[in-house]
This record gives sequence, C-alpha cells and structure tokens, in this order.
Amino acid sequence: MNISVILRRAAAAAAALTCALFSDLSACTGISFMAKDGSYVLARTAEWGGSDLQSRYVVVPRGFRHTALTSTGGTGLIFNGKYGYVGVAASQDQFVLEGLNEKGLSAGLFFFPGYGQYPQYDSTEVDRTVPDMQVVSWILASFSTVQEVIDHFDEIIVTKLFPEAQTSHWRVGEPSGRQIVIEIVDGKANFYENKIGVLTNAPDFPWHVKNLNNYVNLAFGEADGNAFSAWPEVRRFGAGTGMIGLPGDVTPPSRFIRAAYYQATAPQYPTGAETVMSCFLILNNFDIPIGVERQKGQAPTDIPGATQFTTAVDTKGLKMYWRTCWNSTIRCIDLTSIDFAKVKYTVSPLDKVRQQSVEMITVR
Repeated sequence: MNISVILRRAAAAAAALTCALFSDLSACTGISFMAKDGSYVLARTAEWGGSDLQSRYVVVPRGFRHTALTSTGGTGLIFNGKYGYVGVAASQDQFVLEGLNEKGLSAGLFFFPGYGQYPQYDSTEVDRTVPDMQVVSWILASFSTVQEVIDHFDEIIVTKLFPEAQTSHWRVGEPSGRQIVIEIVDGKANFYENKIGVLTNAPDFPWHVKNLNNYVNLAFGEADGNAFSAWPEVRRFGAGTGMIGLPGDVTPPSRFIRAAYYQATAPQYPTGAETVMSCFLILNNFDIPIGVERQKGQAPTDIPGATQFTTAVDTKGLKMYWRTCWNSTIRCIDLTSIDFAKVKYTVSPLDKVRQQSVEMITVR
C-alpha cells in the first residue's frame, strides 16, 4: 500500500480518536506486582466511554520500519526497530496503547488531560517528531531497559496530531521491577520513579502520591481504635472496616487511591501466572459501566462497557494477556514462541467473536 494512503487513513483514524479524547471520556488504571519467583507483572485497564475503539493486537517484527505521523499530514521520525514486540492498539495499527517487547520492557499510554503541554510542532525538526499516540511503539521498538528510555527520550520531540487533542503520559517498566512515569509539562519531559506502582490520569503523578497522605487511616482488615468501643450497641456490620473512607467514584484521584489500597493489601503470589490472575481480579473493581461518565440520555449503545480492554504483562515470562468488555475470557500471547527475526507484521482484532463465553451446566 502506498505510504500516502496509509498516512491519510491513519490521519482519519486519529481525527476520530481525537474527538473522543477531547470529550474527556477516557480513563486508565494501572497496577503492578512482583511475584515471589521474581516475575514482574504490570496490568491496566483502558476505558473509553464514547465509542468503539476497534482494538486490535499487533505483532511487530524486529527491524520493522516505523513511520511517525505529523499534524501536517506528512511523515515524522522514520526508524527501523531494534526489537520486536506485541501490543494492543486502538483505532489505528500504529496507535499502540500498551505493549511488551522481546526484552521484557513494558510501555503503556495513559491519558493526561489538562495537565501536559507538549512542544509546539516545528517543521525544521520533523525528522525527530513523534505523535504521542506512537510513543509506546517507539519505546518498545528501540529499548531494552528503563534507563535507556530516559537516556534517549530527548532524541524525539513529542507532539499532538491535532490541536484540540488532550495530552498523555506514559508508564514504562522492566523485569527488574523498576518503573517510571513520563510526563511532558511546559514542553519538558519529567521522569518519576514509580515505587508505588500505580498510575491513573490527571493531575500529575507527584500530586497523586502526595494525595495518598490524606488516606493514612486506611488499614488492613479491620479498623483499630474505635472511638465508640465503650458502647456495646456500636459494632461493625461486617468485615472490611479498615477500608471505610476509600473513595468509590471513578475520577482519576479516587481510582489512584483505590488501586494503591488494593495493591498494598494484596498477598504476594508465588509465580507470575498467579500474579497475573490476581491482577485481573483486582482490576474487576475498576470496570466502568456505560452511563456513569455521561449526562443522562447521552450514553452510547454500541459498546457494553466503558472499560473496553484490560491487559497484564509478565515481563519475566514474556507473556501478554488481555480480556475485553465483549469477551471476559483471558487470552495470552507468549512472546518466547515468536521468532521476531522471521515473524510477519500481524494485526488481529482482540475479539475474533464478540460474545461472552457461557458454559451450560447439565443437571440430570
């Protein structure tokens, strides 16, 4: 296919995606765990309450020639990938939101509306320009460690494809357990060591960490120091009093607090596979049903849930897992089974059949 045709189609898809971005209906929640066997797992949800993302997985071979888009409709940075990777893309094959490369480096895009500011597009720097929706692909194709990403990030200029689009920030993790958050504010890239391991959306990452101080009363299991313990009539209704005060709404600050609490109270599992399953169970708590993000009567009817997909990556075992709001069955791609020097560039829908699996039980 002619490169100009690809660019036109990608631009059209980006325009549609931008409309959803600008409507501020996106949300993401990320968590991470280290298993006892040393497996480091990063998991996340991807919410989009405005329309069907037509999400697909992409398998990108080592040496693949990547072409970045620009706001003018031309080409930006063009480079050959050093590493192969698997990712989940939205709206367009190039727009990878989450992925894992053959070296175990994980990268994901989380929306960051209202707080990021990218550099202005500069036509004289077009050969360094990468739109935010293609930064994950650039990271996964180019680097094997978090430090390499930090050391080379100033080699690109991150821009918007459309002026009205909102901004993003990124989570990058490696098998050692090191994880960073990248946020571009006032045109400058900031790198934050994410020792908490949680990420949502706006405001900025340091604000979310500081906001945890408002919830130091949260406890494992049951709350201690009941001020009403002198009165026998006052007693707990059931288990879980240690989490009273945990915010239940779907705003990014509240989701950050809930994710941090669930992550802090979860047990450490022996293996990466068990940790992955735990992540999916925890992230069930962050599924956003259609309707809660919109005004009455404005909810779309073409998607069953705003949480369109949930992923988990085992950076040590080199496995990428996902499920969707159309099919809750967990699926997996084992990167160790792929020869990235020979595999062809592959794109496939996350759901070949959009239908929940129901097991019928026969009783006689």
